Amino acid sequence: MTNIQVKLVRSARERRTFLTFPWRIYKGDPLWVPPLLSERAKALDPARGIFYKGGYADLFIAWQNGKPAGTIVCAEDHNNTRIRGFGECMIGFFECVDDFAVAEALFERATAWAGEHGLVSLYGTFNLDREDSRGILIEGRDRPPSSYCGHNPAYYQGFFEQYGFQKFGEDGLAYAIDINLDNPQLQHLMKLADKIRQRRKITVRSGNLKEIDREIDNILELQNRGLAHFADFTPYTRNDIQAMILPVLDIIDPELILFAEVDGKVVGWFPGVPNMNEVLIHLNGLRHPWDYLRLLKYAKLKPKCLAMKSIAVLPEHWDMGAGVLLFDEMARRAAAKGYQWADLSLTGEDNPDTFPLARRMGAKVYKRYRFYRKELSTK
Repeated sequence: MTNIQVKLVRSARERRTFLTFPWRIYKGDPLWVPPLLSERAKALDPARGIFYKGGYADLFIAWQNGKPAGTIVCAEDHNNTRIRGFGECMIGFFECVDDFAVAEALFERATAWAGEHGLVSLYGTFNLDREDSRGILIEGRDRPPSSYCGHNPAYYQGFFEQYGFQKFGEDGLAYAIDINLDNPQLQHLMKLADKIRQRRKITVRSGNLKEIDREIDNILELQNRGLAHFADFTPYTRNDIQAMILPVLDIIDPELILFAEVDGKVVGWFPGVPNMNEVLIHLNGLRHPWDYLRLLKYAKLKPKCLAMKSIAVLPEHWDMGAGVLLFDEMARRAAAKGYQWADLSLTGEDNPDTFPLARRMGAKVYKRYRFYRKELSTK
């Protein structure tokens, strides 16, 4: 008889087991990009992780016949609770062997944890971060994910739905765009941008890393005002923006962090960062000392993909063409720097802002991620 126990992570040894468990699930999977183990440890450390500035979390391991068989994190984001007026259990870092009994045990523990903390639902997946590896991959297993996008076995979707989770909100889509300025669709976009430049006093500038605090303030306003019209939108905090920006300061090219301005006022932004997953996929998470030899080999590899994770324009400028100018400038600059394709992710499947622009650039959906929610009994 199978014996499954889900236990709270308490010791350093158990934490190490939690952190390295994904290597058991993805052994031999050519599409999996191992996370940097040191960065993953930092994110899950209450003393160092940015999430813990505004929330709390517990880590659990499922043990099957004495061996680790699954992991899950249960968390509450205080900002989300404040905005919604009720608390929800955010689940993440879900990994599991191909055995529903193990998944069920993990979900049951999450349900119990939520009840212990007075929370009304389970939702996710979110790895203690609004941007990094969120959602369950349900379509698109022909290429590795780009930066900030996740990967998981196909059976995870069935586990969530078998337990009673329902689709929550829109699916998150990842678009792939070929960066070829001779492409007729890009040519059309560039001509439209030229007309807008003649009619509107909109300028596009690069990011200013010397004034990073001011830029973070700009991004916070743009994300909150520019995206507030989406259903179930939760406002960003400054911690959220810092979690998005600060970890990549060493690798970003400020010429690909674009801001649109009108009369000196920032009205939109569009960031592009090198797809470092093209490097990380070779490094084994720097799990062992000898993996640093891999780093020496691949550190100078120039990614072919530029990852573009957000575009936000203030509502009063939606019809002014700022978005078109940002896309046009990004295409020109990315092509000049030798990027071959761009990842635009994740965006809602019914996003009225991104979809038309992406289609004008010849974008195609290449991955789809689903978010799940399960209401809990309050009895």
